[in-house]
Amino acid sequence: MNSLFIGLVVAGVVLVIGVIAYNWLQERRARRRLGAAFGVPGGRGHERAEPGLRGGDSDSVPPSSVAIEQAAEEPSATPVDGEAPDVPLPRPLAPAHAARDALAPDPDIESVVVLHPALPTSSAALAQASALRQAKPLRWLGRRGADLPWQGIDAAAGPWEEIAACLLLADRSGAASRGDVEAFLQAIAKLAAAVSADYVPPEAGDEAARAEELDRFCADLDVQIGLTILKSELGQIAGTRLRGVAEAAGFRLSPAGQFEYLQEETGTVLCSLQNYKQEPFTIESLRVLTTPGVVLLIDVPRVADPVKAFDQMRLVAKRLAKSLEGVLVDDNRRPLDDAALSAIRSQVQTTAAALRAAHIEPGGTRALRLFG
Repeated sequence: MNSLFIGLVVAGVVLVIGVIAYNWLQERRARRRLGAAFGVPGGRGHERAEPGLRGGDSDSVPPSSVAIEQAAEEPSATPVDGEAPDVPLPRPLAPAHAARDALAPDPDIESVVVLHPALPTSSAALAQASALRQAKPLRWLGRRGADLPWQGIDAAAGPWEEIAACLLLADRSGAASRGDVEAFLQAIAKLAAAVSADYVPPEAGDEAARAEELDRFCADLDVQIGLTILKSELGQIAGTRLRGVAEAAGFRLSPAGQFEYLQEETGTVLCSLQNYKQEPFTIESLRVLTTPGVVLLIDVPRVADPVKAFDQMRLVAKRLAKSLEGVLVDDNRRPLDDAALSAIRSQVQTTAAALRAAHIEPGGTRALRLFG
């Protein structure tokens, strides 16, 4: 029994125990308060709401301030009662191993083909092949000997005794299709002929099946959580005011049309601040736009220490709400209380534990590849 399969079993156990324990501790105190805060009847199966990216008139579409987005092919989930929302149990993956380092081939999540050239080959000889674009991210690695570390062939000249082509099997855009894998293998065959390399190609159908399985597994753990701030008295927030407050709080406007709160040490995004409407923020538009609110969003798999990141986002959200004369609200425009925020924090904690149990460290190299 391999390590990742064991990890998946552990992940399931962690999830079940975590949800049962949380429900037992919180049921009496939180059910009534959260039921009122979220304004929905108890039970499961309610329509899920996209966090923070809403279109239409703000008066006709109820805002979803506490939302959980899961899987590109599914709508996202909103907590519906006094319990912390469940994370679906991860499904078993094909045999896999934990990634050895950030650069080495990762056969758990990539289709990896290793070529052994008849003679050591330079990076220049691989330039044409490495320039090819595939439907999924493709990494070309080389090493000068079997016991030496892998390097990116675009970062060193070689010569390489081994060459690894690594096609990512799944990301947020979906799974690699059989056609994607076949195109990848055709490129490998051409390169192998050019450098007289021996290699063992995988079966395209098997790799496509692995990709589908990996995609389903990742969808179960793909959680994004948002907190909405609405202007008090159904008012509007001026773009110039919003920019000043956001920048004073440490956010910076990104080319993606949202403000981002960065971790100083690494420069990674801890959370983003998006328009309540579907309109992106730009320097020009902020001079003239008004908006009924904003949404702070945390991408759980992509941040290191998601619980700490959520705690920071919660503090920032409260400060922004005060500065913008707004309120943190639920789907029915009712203020969120600390019990509701604690329930959301529990969801973040449970998801982070499930990711780690499956050998996907939040914010780590694997997570950034799979949830990119």
